[in-house]
Formats: sequence, structure tokens, C-alpha cells
Amino acid sequence: MSGRIRASVILACFMVFTLPLMPVQAVFLRMHTPLARWFPHWYHRRACRILGVRCTIDGVILRDRPVLVISNHASWLDIPVLSAMAPVSFVAKKEISRWPFVATLAKLQRTVFVDRERRTTVGDTANEILGRLASGDAIVLFAEGTSSDGNRVLPFKTSLFAAAKPSEPDGTAANTSNTVVQTVSIVYLRRNGLPLGWAGRRAFGYFGDVDIGPNAWSILTGGPIDAVIKIGPPVPLDAFKDRKDLARRAEEAVRSGFLEVLLG
Repeated sequence: MSGRIRASVILACFMVFTLPLMPVQAVFLRMHTPLARWFPHWYHRRACRILGVRCTIDGVILRDRPVLVISNHASWLDIPVLSAMAPVSFVAKKEISRWPFVATLAKLQRTVFVDRERRTTVGDTANEILGRLASGDAIVLFAEGTSSDGNRVLPFKTSLFAAAKPSEPDGTAANTSNTVVQTVSIVYLRRNGLPLGWAGRRAFGYFGDVDIGPNAWSILTGGPIDAVIKIGPPVPLDAFKDRKDLARRAEEAVRSGFLEVLLG
């Protein structure tokens, strides 16, 4: 089967599978049922199969505690891959809330949108994230602030941690006594069973001026993909002094996990 035919079949199967399930998740959200948290996890496990992504998961995201998941970001594929890993929601830039179709999927995933251009909204975002964590959610933060080329972990932006590790006016940390932090390192290792080199991983990257449409089409025409997700152990959020300490230690853990998987 040629790459174009394969990609066309995958897209058709994806839409046939996805469109009828979107109103189902919308009903779960309206009913405020726990199914709204678990249904996207079930959906993305099957979506990864349709997309031809085989996931190898090393580690476990806690299910009985609220978890702040801190991850590197290499591709739009990270969304279905991480959601197939565990029932999670994401923190995303506000612009995504205006993208056709993608915005609807993100909202059904219960995404928290951050307006990076307006610092006055940081407090509202922090309250939303803390509220979601308090309810037992697992929230994914892409701490690089953008997607990389898949061959490295970019420096983490400490400003992105202000919403997850805020401070009260008197300088004491906000109440996060039950929340843990787990780091995640995502590496795309193989395509069609063959190891991906520097250029191969770079082709997955959604960065710079790359348009998501041609990028997605290019990925889908290339054959099955093997992704490895390495999950770090849980660390209490209160164990970090402040957002800078959280960013530094999380970056070290994510980069270490990334290199461990990449170099074998």
C-alpha cells in the first residue's frame, strides 16, 4: 500500500471512529460524571492503534493521587500518546482554543488554556489548575513552552510553573499537600521497525513555522511508529521550594529519562 493511500485510509478510519464519540464525551462533561475523565483515555488508546503508534510505557502514573505530569514536547502525537498512557488533561496555549476541530477535541479533553500574552490571567489559570488537581485530576504541563525537533529537551520555562506552583501574598506556598509530580520523557524511536535517526525524529517535530496539516500527513504516510514513554517516580509537589526549583529538577529528570531511552 502506498503512503498516500495508507494515510487516506488512516484519516478516514480516524474520522469514522472519532466523530460519533465526540457527542458522547460532551454528554459526559455535561453530566459531570467520572466517565468524562476516563473516556478520553479509552478513546486515545484505540486512536493510537488507528494512527499506527505503538507505545511502550516504562512506569506508572498514580491513579489515587492528583498528579502534575511534566513532559517534554516533540510532536502533536504527544497528545494521543500521553492520553493513552493514563487519564490526563493538558495545559495548552490559548491559541489552540481557536483552531478548527482541534479546539473541540481539546475542550472535550478538559484542557486548561493559558493566555501567555496576558499576565493578569495567571492567577485565574493557577486557580483552575489547583482546583483540578484538588479534584484528583492528572494535569500534563509541556514545560518547554513549545515543541522541540524530537532530538533534545529544550530548557524549561520557569514562568510556566507559576500556575502550578503559585505562592500566596504572604510568601507561603498554596495548599498542594496531596499533589505529586511525575516527569515523563517521550522519545520516538522507530518507524516501520527501523531505528529513527536525527533526521527521522526531526520529521516528527511540530516546531517553528511547520504547519500541522502537512506535518500530520507526512507522519501518516511513513508507516507505523514506535514511541517510548518513560515515567518518573512520584515526588510531592510540596517538596519543591518554589517554581524555579520545580522547573530545574523536573528538567533534569526529563532530560535524563530522554537520554536514557534515546541512547539505550
